Amino acid sequence: MKVCMIVTDGFEEIEAVGTYAILRRGGLTVDVYSLLDKDATGRFGLTVTNLRPFSQLNAAEYGALVIPGGPEYKALEASAAVQSLIKQFMTEGKTVAAICAGPTILGHAGYLKGKKYTCFTSMNEDFGGEYQEDYAVRDGNVITGKSAAATIDFGFLILETLAGKETADKTKKEIYYKNC
Repeated sequence: MKVCMIVTDGFEEIEAVGTYAILRRGGLTVDVYSLLDKDATGRFGLTVTNLRPFSQLNAAEYGALVIPGGPEYKALEASAAVQSLIKQFMTEGKTVAAICAGPTILGHAGYLKGKKYTCFTSMNEDFGGEYQEDYAVRDGNVITGKSAAATIDFGFLILETLAGKETADKTKKEIYYKNC
């Protein structure tokens, strides 16, 4: 299973890098794309390089999309190309995972209607679904995470969804995760 992640300046480092690391440890291929087709600098100054250009992303190659949070969510939400990509993944029933501020993009677009979800608490609006206090929530093909502190649970929920419980449990044991 191949996963694509989209970042741009202002991404939340823990959410992007932590999720990436968990998925890679679990054996998944994760390609990170830059919305601006260049390096991206996180909200705390970490610059990531060698990112793939978003303009060359081919959604057909991927089974899942990951959207980290952070102030970057505004730029991602404002991008017609990102909105089109999310719509394509949702229409095709592929996994769409967003954490912290990221789920608000899904909520504003109507993808959380009738779904259980979580997001950064102060950003929760009436998205027409059922807000959960959990760190990570899956409802159908949508996975949401609450905050930076939820990154590990979020990453493992994605891994379990895409690669199975056995793979997720094995990976948890490898890092001495408390819930394994």
